[in-house]
Amino acid sequence: MRTLRRPAVAGQFYPAEREELERVLDAYLADAEPGEASPDAVACLVPHAGYMYSGHVAGAVYGRLVPHPCYIVIGPNHRGYGEPFALMSDGAWLSPLGEVPLNPSLARALQECCPLLAEDAEAHASEHSLEVQIPFLQRSALDFTLLPVALASGDLAGMEMLGHALAAAARSSAQPVFIVASSDLNHYESDEITRVKDRKAIDCILELDAVGLYETVFRERISMCGFAAVTAMLVAARDLGATRVELVKYATSADRGGPRDRVVGYAGIVISR
Repeated sequence: MRTLRRPAVAGQFYPAEREELERVLDAYLADAEPGEASPDAVACLVPHAGYMYSGHVAGAVYGRLVPHPCYIVIGPNHRGYGEPFALMSDGAWLSPLGEVPLNPSLARALQECCPLLAEDAEAHASEHSLEVQIPFLQRSALDFTLLPVALASGDLAGMEMLGHALAAAARSSAQPVFIVASSDLNHYESDEITRVKDRKAIDCILELDAVGLYETVFRERISMCGFAAVTAMLVAARDLGATRVELVKYATSADRGGPRDRVVGYAGIVISR
């Protein structure tokens, strides 16, 4: 039976009406700082807060990307429902902009390389970290297939296995595959403390240092919700030959009017060969 995953946070994290959503997306994409789109980009990091806070950071990244026919989007499972390594492979995801078909052949290739992954729609049903990326992709890439992966595990070996599997699946695909890691950075400390902690995490990402990021998050107590997704993405990017990393934009929620004593950090990063 074909599964249709319906929006869980439309009207909360982003507009639920198509025209308003298109207007907001176009503004974020058009406001991206000048920079060359890289045809050699293989992966990126984008935030997943409400668009009013982090949409400008996500838009700065998506505005740089060359459209791809296939996207693997990885993010945290905030509520922990379902399997710790969960994907969806059959059916489609729905947003106010329409349906995006899932990619079962890519899912099979990924599972063959990473048996930790399990088919589990429950893990995705109410999770926002992947959902908020879909409208950006629909507006910037238009025609594509999707493979969503939600993680509720902090096991480094599992992240590394997933990362190697992502690269292997991407290499075996008949169509180019792009990997999107969805994560916010430090949560709910002061703007000053958050910027210091975030810089330590960002420096590891800029070095393509997956293990260093993992260790830094725990050592420095950085409440980076999607560190598992980013760790796996960094492993995959290295396997795919990535050598260049660009910090496209950084901000905190205070930059968009949130309180300065309790912020969330956001980074937009593009990784290329």
